[in-house]
Amino acid sequence: MIKKVWVYVISVAAALLTGSVSALLTSGSMDIYSTVESPPLSPPGIVFPIVWTILFTLMGISAARVYIANGYEWNTSLTVYAVQLIVNFLWSIIFFNGRYFLFAFIWLLLLWALIIVMIKMFWKYDKPAALLQIPYLIWVTFAGYLNLGIYLLNR
Repeated sequence: MIKKVWVYVISVAAALLTGSVSALLTSGSMDIYSTVESPPLSPPGIVFPIVWTILFTLMGISAARVYIANGYEWNTSLTVYAVQLIVNFLWSIIFFNGRYFLFAFIWLLLLWALIIVMIKMFWKYDKPAALLQIPYLIWVTFAGYLNLGIYLLNR
């Protein structure tokens, strides 16, 4: 039981740390977000840290479930999980620090594809783990809309 708890703690902490470091490296991102022309349905900046905290927590729980379901061993689906975390991390830097809005959108399409692959792979090990990734997929889809809209409105 203690081993399971630690798996969850470490997994959630790793996901939240990824998001936190990305946020630190893109500090001032809400200033950038507020200065660009945004498409309809763009939420206020305060929504993003709240949503991302929830999503990173769900990602960590999901990955922990897959790790435990696989007998506490690393597998290919967890490698895809790690890769998508890295791609997610880099998107913020590309979008906010680089302001490469078109490249960030293309990068987001890569992230979107990785999330779909990850969900399919997680499904084989633990269906609830796969389902925990659905809000993330929906949010990244919405982020793609926002990203493309910002690119088109600010070129």
